[in-house]
Amino acid sequence: MQLKPNQFEAHLSRNPLPSIVLLFGDEPQQKQDVIDALRKQAKLAGFEERQTLVADGDFSWQQLIDATQAMSLFSDKQYIELTLPTGKPGTQGAAVLSELSTSLTEDTLLLIQGPKIGKDVQNTKWFKQLLSHAWFCHCYELQGGQLQQWVKQRAAQAKLPLTQDAISLIADMNEGNLLAANQELEKLALLFVNETSIDASHVARSSVDQSRFTVFQFTDEVLSGNMRRAIKILYRLESEGLEPNIILWSLIKEAQLLEQCQSFRQRGESIPFAKMRIWQNKQALYNAALMRLSAGHLSVLIGHLQQADALLKSETLHKPYVMLSHLALLFLPAPLEHFSLSA
Repeated sequence: MQLKPNQFEAHLSRNPLPSIVLLFGDEPQQKQDVIDALRKQAKLAGFEERQTLVADGDFSWQQLIDATQAMSLFSDKQYIELTLPTGKPGTQGAAVLSELSTSLTEDTLLLIQGPKIGKDVQNTKWFKQLLSHAWFCHCYELQGGQLQQWVKQRAAQAKLPLTQDAISLIADMNEGNLLAANQELEKLALLFVNETSIDASHVARSSVDQSRFTVFQFTDEVLSGNMRRAIKILYRLESEGLEPNIILWSLIKEAQLLEQCQSFRQRGESIPFAKMRIWQNKQALYNAALMRLSAGHLSVLIGHLQQADALLKSETLHKPYVMLSHLALLFLPAPLEHFSLSA
């Protein structure tokens, strides 16, 4: 059974504990929420002790087998938390987990956690065997409406009377950083304990922007044409001290891929996305960009990217991120082709 992280606690309260819980993803706040809820419910169900195992290079899978068969002095119920640092157990681990998928009793609760996993892992035999007996939560980073809903739900749990504009501002200032968003809500609960309504002005007076982004999120927004969000991400990347040449390289890569895609279209051929290593979740972004950008636009864009690359290699620009903003806007395309990049 697959559950969203925000469904987990409610589902846990209405159903008996499963033998196995699979928890994967790179979003730490949601993972910790799931773990806290599971630990609490496990203790209520009589799982008084907890064993923690990490399947690193020195790990012996016999340790897990022994843990599932051990008898405690204080309880006959075993709660085991196993971490897979890479999300993959290896050949021996896969065999052990496959065996445990059908041999665990109701007196054993096994949590298996790790980083974000793709379809390559989810389609393996060992994972499918576990999944047929397990609850599975995959914790993705939240954006847009999902992030606002998370803030709203969290505020309701803390009995924080946030207005919609306050919820939107908290989400905007903490995007990509749920840990900071949670801390922000805890701080607001202390600062405005007697308020009957907390709006955006309250949040603005007590908060700082703690959003976090990656270069890949930036290029996704550039491809989609959402320049307002792209420039916001660029501003955050600058504040984090990311080298501008890393961002420039990512823009060059995207422009070159778009040029290749456009050439297939001009010849009346289907774009071989898979061969170009453009996966299905990104294909809509490339199609959106190709609808906006003609072959002429792409030629101008690539020329400016080459000029920018030469400038970064040959001299120290006073404001390289201004240049990167200029280049991002050319993906719209904005009529900036005659502006000097070094001005």
